[in-house]
Amino acid sequence: MSLRSARPVGTVRRAALGAGAVVAALALVAGCTGSPGPTEPGPTAERPTGDVSPSEEPTPEEPTPTPTPTPTRAASNVPLTKLAPGENPPQFIIFSFDGAGWHDRWTEFREAAAQVDARFTGFLTGIYLLTDEHRDAYTGPGHAPGKASVGFGGDAATVTTLVGDLNAAYLEGHEIGTHYNGHFCADNPPGGADWTTADWNSELDQFFGFWNDWQEINGLQDTPPLEIPASEVTGGRTPCLEGNWDQIAPAWAAHGQTYDSSIPGSGIAWPKQEYGVWEFRMQTTSSPTLGNVMAMDYNFWYKFNKAQNQPERAPEIRAAVLETYRHMYDVAFNGNRAPVLVANHFNQWSGNAFNPAAKDFMLEACGKPETICATYQDVIAWMNVQDPAVLAELQARPPVS
Repeated sequence: MSLRSARPVGTVRRAALGAGAVVAALALVAGCTGSPGPTEPGPTAERPTGDVSPSEEPTPEEPTPTPTPTPTRAASNVPLTKLAPGENPPQFIIFSFDGAGWHDRWTEFREAAAQVDARFTGFLTGIYLLTDEHRDAYTGPGHAPGKASVGFGGDAATVTTLVGDLNAAYLEGHEIGTHYNGHFCADNPPGGADWTTADWNSELDQFFGFWNDWQEINGLQDTPPLEIPASEVTGGRTPCLEGNWDQIAPAWAAHGQTYDSSIPGSGIAWPKQEYGVWEFRMQTTSSPTLGNVMAMDYNFWYKFNKAQNQPERAPEIRAAVLETYRHMYDVAFNGNRAPVLVANHFNQWSGNAFNPAAKDFMLEACGKPETICATYQDVIAWMNVQDPAVLAELQARPPVS
């Protein structure tokens, strides 16, 4: 007999017990024929005192288990209200962190954000969901399996901790986007500037595959799951801001992406629809301490000292970067009110000069009047409810720097 046709052992046992019970019941009925059954006391009879037979014992009710409440995600901090013609919009600030794979940084910025009701975006490098042992699950377009320009996720405990950080951040209203996977750039070709639509589709297919299947890939089925729906990942930033946008746009569409923040821009300007998505172009600014510079932490570092590691100058760099953020806020708030992009990495470059500057600015600016520190998704939701003519007027305002 094949295994497919075999009856489960437990079923056979239950059937045998059932047959025995029927035989016993028939014997009992036969033995009781003509014999009076027990007499229930009538209305005027006293119930006998003493031990109560087991059949008369009241069956205790099992307590109803208290259901575990489902965690609720924090509401957006962006009021979805329409502007009247001529009314100024809020001054949005969008903090984002490329990579988003460092527990201490997640903790640091979540705690800071909670103090000022801020939200921010972490652009996750997908291979951080792979343990080093399972790095061969990733094959970058044009590269060998298990190769990347950045590290993988480390050991099982580190990956599990990261998943916990992502879940906690999402519940607090923060956003998770994609920083793709292998961080292949011009220094390790083929990189984003060389990739075709098929390559970008592969990169995003793998990102979402790691997102959905990280437990199975790593053999960690008994660990808490990643509870964020993959559909919540709706935008990102390409490594090194590289890409042939005509090639990547079809991959964005195929994977439900609604925004990007990779294309270099000029000044601080309102986002527009480009290549089928909302494009938050990377901003440039005329920093009072660093001069004309693209507003991203690595670019600040390069502008300051050619990205040399000088930990002893960390306080000086931190002050220069903070003054740059303050300048960006002032020119936008008093000018076109375009969202200010604070584009960072979780890092400790040059003696940890850059993340403290971003945190200082978050704590200083996010509580100011008419100012909201929000995610990309929430700013898009706000733009989508505006009257088209009002939004067009904002987008037509000249960039400031």
